[in-house]
Amino acid sequence: MDLVQARFMRSLLLLDKVGDVTYGIHYGSLIYDSRNQLLDAAKQTGADRLLWFDSDMDIPWNAMRILSEDLDNGYEIVSGLYFKRKEPYTPTIFSDCDVMKLGNGQLLPLHTTYEDYPKDQIFEVAAFGFGCVMMTMDAAKKVTGEFGLMPFMPTAGFGEDLSFCMRARKAGIKLWCDSRVKCGHIGLKVYMGE
Repeated sequence: MDLVQARFMRSLLLLDKVGDVTYGIHYGSLIYDSRNQLLDAAKQTGADRLLWFDSDMDIPWNAMRILSEDLDNGYEIVSGLYFKRKEPYTPTIFSDCDVMKLGNGQLLPLHTTYEDYPKDQIFEVAAFGFGCVMMTMDAAKKVTGEFGLMPFMPTAGFGEDLSFCMRARKAGIKLWCDSRVKCGHIGLKVYMGE
C-alpha cells in the first residue's frame, strides 16, 4: 500500500500554479525507473518544463512561481533548498560531485555538501537532491540525447539524483539552487529524553 504524506498533499494543493499544469505520478520501488518513465511521459505530452517533487517534501506555496521565473531568466535546471532528514541536518546541495578511479579499477563517489551557501538567491552548484527541481524540457533532451533514455540510472555509487546531475554537467548544463525556495523534508523522528 502506497501512502502519501498529508503535508505533501496540502502543499501541492496550496501551490501557486504557473501556466497549464499536468501532474504525473509514478509508483514503484525503483526511483530511478520512476523518474525515467515520468521524464518520457512528459516528453510525450509536449511539456516545455518539468517540476519534480518528492513525496516527502513540504513545498512553499511560491516554489513553482520562483523556479519558473528562474527558467524565464535563462537558467535550465534549478533546485529548491531542503535539508537531510537525519543528523547532520545538512543541505542536499553539493559544491562538488565527481568520481575518483582507484588503482584497482573501482570507482569512489566523492561529493562535498555546500554548507555555507548564499542565502535568498540563486547560485551555481555541482549537484543536488531531486526533492524540488525544475528544468526545461530542452535541458532534459540534452541529457537524454547524450546519455540515452535512462538519465536517472544510478552510477558509481551515487543515487539517481546525483547521477543525473553529473550527466547534465557533462552535457554542458549548469546546475543552480535558488535558496529562496525553502522546502521542508518530512520525516519521522523519535525523541528519547534529552
